Amino acid sequence: MSDQVEVVEQASPEEDSAQAYKLEPKTVASVLYAVEIDDRERLIELMEPLHAADIADLLEQINPFERTKLIRLYDREFDGEILSELDDSIREEVIAILTPQVLSQAVRELDSDDVVDLIEDLEDTQQEVILGALEESDRAAVEQALSWPEYSAGRLMQREVVAAPEHWTVGQAIDHLRATPEEDLPDQFYHIVMVDPRFHPVGNVTLGKLMRSKRTTPLKELLEDTFRIIPAAQDEGEVAYAFNQYHLISAPVVDDEGRLIGVITIDDAMAVLDEEHEEDILRLAGVGEGSLSDRVTETTKQRLPWLAVNLVTAIAASMVISQFEAAIAQIVALAVLMPIVASMGGNAGTQSLTVAVRAIATKDLTGSNVWRVIRRECLVGLINGAIFAVVMGIVGVVWFGSPALGYVIAVAMVVNMVVAGLAGTGIPIILERIGVDPALASGAFVTTVTDVVGFFAFLGLAAVVLL
Repeated sequence: MSDQVEVVEQASPEEDSAQAYKLEPKTVASVLYAVEIDDRERLIELMEPLHAADIADLLEQINPFERTKLIRLYDREFDGEILSELDDSIREEVIAILTPQVLSQAVRELDSDDVVDLIEDLEDTQQEVILGALEESDRAAVEQALSWPEYSAGRLMQREVVAAPEHWTVGQAIDHLRATPEEDLPDQFYHIVMVDPRFHPVGNVTLGKLMRSKRTTPLKELLEDTFRIIPAAQDEGEVAYAFNQYHLISAPVVDDEGRLIGVITIDDAMAVLDEEHEEDILRLAGVGEGSLSDRVTETTKQRLPWLAVNLVTAIAASMVISQFEAAIAQIVALAVLMPIVASMGGNAGTQSLTVAVRAIATKDLTGSNVWRVIRRECLVGLINGAIFAVVMGIVGVVWFGSPALGYVIAVAMVVNMVVAGLAGTGIPIILERIGVDPALASGAFVTTVTDVVGFFAFLGLAAVVLL
């Protein structure tokens, strides 16, 4: 075993948790050195202890030239699991580097759901290359999965299912599993799906119950209490929610006639949930769905539209400011203090917005509690606004020697913080009701509202009270 791997294994329990499960820099350096000197045996020795996910991380971290040399030197050792772990942004590039023989062997090692995930975003020519590497039955299963809508349960499921008639006993099920060729069974499975004569799923039996029960026990006596059937056309986000909500390990997938056609396992469902969370975070920040592996031009294209939207909102806020040019010209302190009001409102709005978008995504924010949540956020804004109003009121008096200015900024602070709570919660709810992704568009609207209201409240009050 390599020295680098030993360093990881011998790390003390007190090691900083932030470094846990990260690739050791020495490991990466050793791998790149082996590639540089074309030492294939050393490269295999270094890569062998690494998990497929770690190898995928390594490929994502290095530059395209190093990545090409590494893949070509690694050659036949390249595993299909590495492809399934790769970020979408470089997967197509890696597939183009692999030789047809290596690619064929790699994809044959994968379950049907991993192959579907692998090829669904590729160009048609690359899809054909991968499909051509599969055996006829596997190709038919993948093509059938691809016929379902994108982001549906039909795309997410694996076709390899362990099913048993509802009249079987434990002994019959075990004998069936032992007699089935290994290549016809999923690599990992957690349940045997019970089916009726029409091949409709009627229940799940866990492998744990199966193995600890007597051979004569009917499978019907071992059925799980929690059993959910997933329609193949259901959105994968809804599938992930069901797994998380009902603590599912696996669930059968059925076609329009209710017949069993596949199964979804918890690893795939949680991968979708993770992608949904990541997507929401990136959209809230207005950076699209990019990754660290994206090129400069791709990243620029993703961010440019939202920067343009922010420019429009900034112009709208500036137009409000322009209405009070005379007041600002007479009282220079207004120009110093007005960014504080807008900034505090923007931050408060972002806090409420983040809570609301997350609650909508997890279905915790519903029609029955929406007004309670809005009231809560407004009250939080009122209390925080009052606290900071006192602080800024004192600042106005001490800094500029004007009690009236302190009163103006205090009132403006309260108004904008309350509006921030209202906008941060209300805007994503409204967008969700009209069919617009709240994570995608809420940020720009909330920022506009808090900026416009903050400037208008502060400068308007100043114009009335101080002039």
